[in-house]
Amino acid sequence: MTTSDTLLVFDEAVTRAGVEGWIQHLESAGAPIEMYRLGGTHVLPVSDVDLIHTAGPELPAPTHRVLRNTEVFLGRKELRPRGTAVSFGPTTIGDGSVTVIAGPCAVESPQQTLATAAAVAEHGAVGLRGGVFKPRTSPHSFQGLQWDGLELLAEARERTGLPVVTEVVDPEHVKRLAAVVDGLQIGARNMQNFALLTAAGQSGLPVVLKRGFGCTVEETVAAAEYLLLEGNDQVVLCERGIRTFEPSARFTLDLTAVALWKQRTHLPVIVDPSHSGGRPELVEPLSLAAIAVGADALLIDVHIQPEQALCDGAQAIRPQQFADLMGRLAPMAAALGRHMSGAR
Repeated sequence: MTTSDTLLVFDEAVTRAGVEGWIQHLESAGAPIEMYRLGGTHVLPVSDVDLIHTAGPELPAPTHRVLRNTEVFLGRKELRPRGTAVSFGPTTIGDGSVTVIAGPCAVESPQQTLATAAAVAEHGAVGLRGGVFKPRTSPHSFQGLQWDGLELLAEARERTGLPVVTEVVDPEHVKRLAAVVDGLQIGARNMQNFALLTAAGQSGLPVVLKRGFGCTVEETVAAAEYLLLEGNDQVVLCERGIRTFEPSARFTLDLTAVALWKQRTHLPVIVDPSHSGGRPELVEPLSLAAIAVGADALLIDVHIQPEQALCDGAQAIRPQQFADLMGRLAPMAAALGRHMSGAR
């Protein structure tokens, strides 16, 4: 990464020609230039602040300047103080609302997938999750329906209208998945699979980046940078629990990470209360706590028959439990001056 004293930030209102004018000005003075793109925003690191003051009046003024910079991090809060909104089809994460994406951890059968999708749509979810590729600790465990499962997700979206998010595990899979789904998920085990991060960033699709269960807050931000460096600003950080010495839950949900990411980055944050707690009775309290601490969205496992699930059934909640949870979330959101995404 380039070191710099100042970052010049140019938003969508500044034309590419205007940005090129700045590049020519800086290069003519012998300054090394590396331009970064953050969605429609262009970022220029400037090592000599005097070069900013010698720019001619014909050059467009930057939207703002970030001073005292030591390293270019495209995810840093100062680049977009108001935050970034990420769009999964008609669903937006990071616009101030509380967004809920729900569905089965794994796509297992037509009946399970379509019935669960219909249930979460009925009770207020605005996005459908469902894994077609499932990286598992044991190679003998169910690995997902793979490409057959992708067809089921497409059918579920057609029936419910819910945008679909699914996990990608191989860089070679990105293009084929991107042609069908509305968003990609990078799982905890792949958070530092840098080739996969780069490929997912190049897809242009929104990406949910799950924190590795042995990774720090800053390491997660650094992993997100691989996505952002491809010009893709549609990135959501996901807290899904970390491994600690505490054995009473599957993982420990780190709500401190949620608060820190909201303070330090412009990226929206989603919390997975299902994988973190590992038990259905923990999903509601962890969900409420996540919203209270500032999470933009929730990613919840719902299954019509958890006892028959081929993957992570022990943590999934039933449709009625999901309905009850949504009923609790609405007044919580209202108390915080927010509303449920999709609510009329």
